[in-house]
Parts: sequence; C-alpha cells; structure tokens
Amino acid sequence: MQRHTFTRAALALAAVLALPLAAQAQTVKLSLGHGAAPGNPRHEASVKFAELVKAKTGGRIEVQVSPSAQLGDDAAMVTALRTGALDLSANSQGAVAAVVPEYAAFGMPFLFPSLPQAWKVLDGPLGQELAQKSFDKGVVVLGYWDNGVRHMSNSKKPILKPADLQGLKMRTPPDAVTVDIMKALGAEAQQIKFAELYVALQQGVVDGQENPLMNIHASKLYEVNKFISLTGHKYEMTPFLMSKRSWERLSEADRKVLHDAAAEATALQRKLSQEADDKLVADLKAKGVRVDAVDKAAFEQATAAVDDKWMASPIGPFVKKVIAAARGK
Repeated sequence: MQRHTFTRAALALAAVLALPLAAQAQTVKLSLGHGAAPGNPRHEASVKFAELVKAKTGGRIEVQVSPSAQLGDDAAMVTALRTGALDLSANSQGAVAAVVPEYAAFGMPFLFPSLPQAWKVLDGPLGQELAQKSFDKGVVVLGYWDNGVRHMSNSKKPILKPADLQGLKMRTPPDAVTVDIMKALGAEAQQIKFAELYVALQQGVVDGQENPLMNIHASKLYEVNKFISLTGHKYEMTPFLMSKRSWERLSEADRKVLHDAAAEATALQRKLSQEADDKLVADLKAKGVRVDAVDKAAFEQATAAVDDKWMASPIGPFVKKVIAAARGK
C-alpha cells in the first residue's frame, strides 16, 4: 500500500515539475516586416535581432523576418502593428508620423549636422517622450534605427542648385515634410510606394526621387537614375517598433530579452548606416553614375520656410524642442 502511495506521489511530483519545462518549450513565433531590400542595414539588423532573440531564448522565441514589403508597405505595417496582426516592424519615419505626428519633427530640412548628433537627440529625453507618445498609440519603441541622410537622384540632369529642380517630377514617400521640401524647391512631388519606385523611374512616371545612398544602392535605383546629388536635405530615422498587443502578451523576462536584443541590433544598424555613404559614393561612381556635391547653403535658404510652417503646426512645441536640441538653439 505504501509502495503504491509513493508511486502515485512520485508521478504527481514529476507531473508538477514537468509543467514549467513544457511551458518553456512552447515556441513563440513573432513576425517582423520591413520595406528594405536584403543587403540594406535595415534588413541586416532585423536578421541580427532575430538571431539574438533565438540564441537568448534557446530557440523558444522565433522571429520571422520578411523584407522588401512582403507584408505590405510601411503604412500598412503600422496599421497591422496597432491591431496586433503584425508583431514587429523596422518602419519609416513618415508612415509612423501619420499616427504619431511628432515623428515629423525629426525630418526638418538640414536639421542634423551628423548622424551621431541625431542619435544623441533620439537617445535622450525627446526620444523618450516620443516613445511614450508611440505607446499611447499602440506601438512600443524598441529602438531608433537609422535611415540615413537623404540625397536626390534623377534621370534628366545634374541637380546642383535649387533652380535645377524646377518642373522635375520627384517621388516622395508618404511623408508630409518631404513633400513640403520638394515643393519649396520647385519640384512636383508625387507619392509612390517604395516597392513600386524602380518601375516608376524606369517608365518615366517620375523623373527622380530622394533616399539615403544605402537605399538607392540596395534597390538598384542607380540603374534607372544616373544622376545623384549629395543634397543631404533631410535626416530620417527607422523606428524599430513592436505591437503593444504583442508586447503585453509576453512575460517580463521575455520583454527584457527583446529589449536587450534590440539594443544590440540598433548598435549594428547604426554602424552599418554610418559606414554606408563614403563606401557607396565610390561604388556608385564605379557603376557609371554621376555623383555631384551641391550648393548646400542655397538649398538651406530655399527650404527655411518648411521649419516655420511646422513650428506653427499643432506639433509646433515639439518641433521647436527638437530643432533647439539639434542646432543648439
């Protein structure tokens, strides 16, 4: 009798001990979408994040990375994040600004003299304030990645001064600040999805576009735009976001794993982004692309009214704080 009781007790204890192991063995699958091509720092950092999460959890949490807008364009992915249909996205400043307008403040023309200066502001109190505003709208900021300083390309002629943009049809992302910059310079702004941009340039739907060199290179836009001008007219971040709904389903321990992995991935992404421009200028020239410096002072003067417009907007107080932090005013 005692032997049977002991056996039952041992089996019960074994079952109890096995429960946490079964729970730990349960795989969590997370989806991560972005719009950049493989080879772009955004994709490389996304893959790194997935690898880190898998390693830190012994394979228990798997992150499936889908590049090249396979899960929709940036705007669609922001919507999916807010509903919980998508777990993670390395998204775009413009698309997120449609939901959290304060993101636009970081895109004022000629705002940051260098990438490290932009990161300093993003990693400080203003970045924390932006993260809280994001959380209130249903997304969790895991890091502010970099989308570099933006330059212009076109198929018609060298752009050396603002007057060269008069009448050119320039593609912009769904970003109100970029549209304002193009209009201030006399170009005709047309919003086209990034995934459709190559064909639009190839078919002459638009004459040119503006993007960081790493995007121009990774998506081979230089094949259909042989003139690149180093305007450096706008900085843009890549907010690395998680759905608030997905975040709240995780344990505190798993949230820490994702937070730590995101910090490492952020450092890698920024490093790759900073290294990109110098290396890519030489590579683009070798591919037969004309790369020109521009009269930056003239471009700054021509776009000064964009600052004024946004400082008078509903997010004006935040814009003023970002401008003050960026320019030391």
